[in-house]
Amino acid sequence: MAQLSPGQSSERPIRALSEVLSWDPLADLAWRAASEAAAFLHTQRPMDLSVETKSTPTDVVTSMDKAAEHLLQERLIGERPGDGLLGEEGTDRPSETGIRWVVDPLDGTVNYLYRIPHWGVSVAAEDQDLGETVVGVVITPESGEGFVGIRGRGAWQVTGDLAERLRVRECSDLGQAMVATGFGYAQERRRNQAEVLRTLITSVRDIRRTGCAVADFAWIAQGRTDAYYERGLNPWDVAAGLLIAQEAGAVVSDLGGGSGPGTFLVSVPGVARELEELLVEAGIHRPESAGEFQG
Repeated sequence: MAQLSPGQSSERPIRALSEVLSWDPLADLAWRAASEAAAFLHTQRPMDLSVETKSTPTDVVTSMDKAAEHLLQERLIGERPGDGLLGEEGTDRPSETGIRWVVDPLDGTVNYLYRIPHWGVSVAAEDQDLGETVVGVVITPESGEGFVGIRGRGAWQVTGDLAERLRVRECSDLGQAMVATGFGYAQERRRNQAEVLRTLITSVRDIRRTGCAVADFAWIAQGRTDAYYERGLNPWDVAAGLLIAQEAGAVVSDLGGGSGPGTFLVSVPGVARELEELLVEAGIHRPESAGEFQG
């Protein structure tokens, strides 16, 4: 039997995946579409990827990112033609139904490019009348892990046909907290992030940088880490992952004030306030030069 992480319980509810997906009419479609995109990226990667750059020479997009977004659009809008869709690779379709899908077809593109087995697909459904995400799915194919969040019904890790309820682990000592973060692509942002990290690293157990934001949110929900913060996150980076983390009991702080790409802290409750104060003191809000905002 696998050893439990500190603060985790062996009494986690397990349900049939079909039951969990039946709790919201959008959940089954989100799961099917994300699963198909994940399988496509995992099995159809060409030996020689076509690569372009976006905001900086190190911010890349591949032909597979674009193909996966097209696949997601075909599946989601094909079944619900009145819905909107926002995607990282440029899709921005208005909604006629009040539902908007927010998708990251391939988060962790640089990992994917270098064959580092840590990247994921993210699909979320926003109810624009409620002003919130109601369903979120994250799949990380290389690890064989899938996650579902349904507002008010919990966060679940999927294994085969079963889903296990997730809860964040308990941690009340910041010095024992495992903290994840990410870095932007622009030089000015990276300099600022390095300064924040220099202050933070002496106050926590350790730092992890995975290069895949959607997985960072899932790791909080699983109890693998105690916190994750990053500046410069876009709606497709956070839509599904934030819901999954929240439904597992994480505390979410929008440190960016809701304008432009976001600065988020997601943490177990026991260290949330202290960590937020430390990040602010370390300069996470430090102004950036014009043109350097894209993360």
